[in-house]
Amino acid sequence: MIDRFAGLPSSLAQRARFTTLAGVPALVAHPDWESPAPTMLWMHGRTASKELDPGRYSRWLRAGIAAVALDLPGHGERLDRAMHQPDRTLYAVEQMVGEIDGVVEALADPEWGGVFDLDRLGIGGMSAGGMATLRRLCDEHPFQAAAVESTAGDFSLMPYAELYEPGIIGRLDPARHLEGWTPIPLLALHSEIDAMVPLAAIGSFFDKLRAMYTEQHADPDELLTLRTWPETGAPAEHAGFGRVAAEAKALQVEFLERWLGES
Repeated sequence: MIDRFAGLPSSLAQRARFTTLAGVPALVAHPDWESPAPTMLWMHGRTASKELDPGRYSRWLRAGIAAVALDLPGHGERLDRAMHQPDRTLYAVEQMVGEIDGVVEALADPEWGGVFDLDRLGIGGMSAGGMATLRRLCDEHPFQAAAVESTAGDFSLMPYAELYEPGIIGRLDPARHLEGWTPIPLLALHSEIDAMVPLAAIGSFFDKLRAMYTEQHADPDELLTLRTWPETGAPAEHAGFGRVAAEAKALQVEFLERWLGES
């Protein structure tokens, strides 16, 4: 049997559980498993798993924020190598978008004793997980804040669009579905020379959001933050943030504490 706790920092392993939420394999961790805590749903990128970057979850716990990390379809505990191919990414994203609500409903189950405060619920993800995040936010939702990394919100500026039939791009492209977006705080982190997801694919999306927030009398300067670095040293400038990783994680924790930390 695989010991899934073996690769986790001891401080995280002591407060983490592996479970399944509405059919989705999840790593859930809570600051004390006693009192209601703000909760952050997180989705990894293509070819990774929910166990990736456990230091992120440890930082959240120290800030009093519970973590719910999910395996994307075909990844982690529901491994299907075919879903790791670039031409399957959007299919994994589409399935994940449809699974998020079930996960939230599962967190409200009495078995958890109310320790996940669903009135202080955030969502986020990296790369493919970020795409799922942004598309889910285009429809009515319960989330109070969102944080994404190295991801796209405007698919018209993504390479390799020819890998997909137009229908799925039309269904999933967040930039085409902003009529359902509610102005909430959003943090995006990105390398300016990301080789997988061009900066323009999130920059253009933020431009659209800023215009929409202004039209709806929400302050884009307060609610929208796009933080970029000219170069990070990360693999392909996409997988993590290399030598600025600590800064990136600190920015995210500060953001979540501000928007989810107050009851």
